[in-house]
Amino acid sequence: MAMLASNPARAEWFRFSDSAMTTPVNLELWADDRAQAEALWRRVFAEFTRVDEVMSRYREDSELSRVNRNAAGEPVPVSEPLFTVLRKARDISELSDGAFDISFASVGYLYDFREGRQPDDEAVKEGLARINFRDILLDEDARTVTFRKPGLRLDLGGIAKGYAVDQGMRVLTGAGIEHARLSAGGDMRLLGDRRGRPWMVGVRNPRQKDRQAVVMPLTDTAISTSGDYERFFIDDKGQRVHHILSPSTGRPVGAVQSVTIIGDEAMTTDALSTAVFVLGAKDGLALINDLEGVDAVIIDEDRRMHYSQGLMSGE
Repeated sequence: MAMLASNPARAEWFRFSDSAMTTPVNLELWADDRAQAEALWRRVFAEFTRVDEVMSRYREDSELSRVNRNAAGEPVPVSEPLFTVLRKARDISELSDGAFDISFASVGYLYDFREGRQPDDEAVKEGLARINFRDILLDEDARTVTFRKPGLRLDLGGIAKGYAVDQGMRVLTGAGIEHARLSAGGDMRLLGDRRGRPWMVGVRNPRQKDRQAVVMPLTDTAISTSGDYERFFIDDKGQRVHHILSPSTGRPVGAVQSVTIIGDEAMTTDALSTAVFVLGAKDGLALINDLEGVDAVIIDEDRRMHYSQGLMSGE
């Protein structure tokens, strides 16, 4: 675990970094001294570890893996954190009419982005019959999960990191921290400002890793970006095969390269960035423009920028 800090015994900026949930985790905060900053970093990073232990589909011993194995046969009791994320996922699925659907994993598990493998049309067709968030039954009273179809699988990759960022930020606010930036991959929370100045947050150019498409001054907000450059390979036809799949086709979405959502909490912005990516620029902006306190920046397949009404009006 990397810890980078300056001289102790006076308030200053401290920066920490490590990896969790298969992504880099970075924290910058203004703290009284090095001891306080390091103790908080350990607590924040522990939140990411706990979320991964509960919600990773890659860990056989995770709660989510237990749900994937057993929920088609019987109701599976789950912890409050997992139920909270599943409930939010359901809400975003309903809001987006299924553009966000964690049961996409029923096809998604057939892709191997490291090895550059994708399923054939027959396998996709078979898996599509299992993708439907309405077949994930949540019992609020018993706090259980049941699947109505065998073979249905869940993947929380489009929402769990945002939840972990929110949990880490609760640690910081509970400790009285007033200025901080916490990020995990494409998900970020900003606490306050940068002591008199806004945080400057860049949206990456989808085709130039070290270039920013736009830089925004932000304070006290959450921001999440989904891009077709995060996990992908180029197939033998020269097509980009990336990890953001359409629940209706089981194939990567092609009309958008990047979606950035700004809102109050990272769990919501994380899920909405995927939903808007699947919906595309026109329908995605229509969704965001109907939501209070949420904005979007969309970069389409032609590298054109689209902004939600709140950003255009400067509200």
